[in-house]
Amino acid sequence: MPSISDKTEVGLPLKNLIGLLGIAVTTAWGYFGIIERLNNLELRATLFEADLLKSADQKPIDNEQYMLLEFTSSQVEKILKQLDDMQNNKVNISRLQKDMEKSINDIEKLKDKVRANGNH
Repeated sequence: MPSISDKTEVGLPLKNLIGLLGIAVTTAWGYFGIIERLNNLELRATLFEADLLKSADQKPIDNEQYMLLEFTSSQVEKILKQLDDMQNNKVNISRLQKDMEKSINDIEKLKDKVRANGNH
């Protein structure tokens, strides 16, 4: 059985030895790069979660502002409905004015006919 010591020689060409060292260094560099990227992503996820939880805590002033926004939006909806109704009123008023003008003209024609009948 051969003995292995610090003086044992290995018959390995220098080109193969440099290739093995290159592969070992590249593998280690890639491994630590992946680990660093994973750590970075975990840190970002943790910070994002902490920010999300912090922003979820509502203060009383925020609640008051949300209530004011809801009230204001309901008022705006009511105003918009009234505007729509007023637009319909404008159409109706215009129609009524035309009908009244026609009625007045018809009444004048009838008056003229009655006057003409009374004179004969």
